[in-house]
Amino acid sequence: MLWKVAAFYRFIPLADLPALRETVTALCAQNRICGTILLAPEGVNSTISAAPADLDAVIDALDRLMGIRQGELKFSSAPDQPFKRMKVRLKKEIITMKAPEADAANNAGAYVSAQEWNNLLADPEVLLLDTRNDYETEVGIFKGAVDPKINTFTQFKDYVQKHLDPQKHKKVAMYCTGGIRCEKASAYMRAHGFEQVYHLKGGILKYLEDIPQDQSLWEGKCFVFDERDGIGHGLTTIKGRIR
Repeated sequence: MLWKVAAFYRFIPLADLPALRETVTALCAQNRICGTILLAPEGVNSTISAAPADLDAVIDALDRLMGIRQGELKFSSAPDQPFKRMKVRLKKEIITMKAPEADAANNAGAYVSAQEWNNLLADPEVLLLDTRNDYETEVGIFKGAVDPKINTFTQFKDYVQKHLDPQKHKKVAMYCTGGIRCEKASAYMRAHGFEQVYHLKGGILKYLEDIPQDQSLWEGKCFVFDERDGIGHGLTTIKGRIR
């Protein structure tokens, strides 16, 4: 049997988080779900997996609770269960940046679909920026992308302050694994004077799902935070180094 995997996030104000955590924990236990769900005042962020019917039931229930289908939701599969347990955690942020001005719900950059991404990158005025950590960029990256070589996402704002200038870098395109880091990164840059900021909708995973390998600008594999190790074109599981 192939296990079904769902990765999703949505920036949405959430209240009474302890009660919501109890509801979500019970829901996942009833349907034999494994993975992690993060809940914070700013929204929800998760990757979970289960047998297909069980996962579909939970996604429907979470959509009723938090409207996750109005955020980013993508599915993939794995030959083995990629998670060992289920965790529902309360956090201050669903993606930690420690920059209150990065209002992803109201001030994120412009979405660019996977189909439009290559055309955007063909613009010589565009600075292509990877927002992921160094251990992720080491195994895969877009051609021509600037790697900030950060250890944690909280260091991204330091990189912007030291190396980028809104007067010089007029157009910035950025990407991350599933899109969530770019929501905050683009909002942070817009708050600091960068006007034309674009980010890949659905992240690398959506690009690898939709764009054929012979048309792709992606090199290597996409690091994922579970036992699949890495993802390639068509969202196939890749083990070991290919870059």
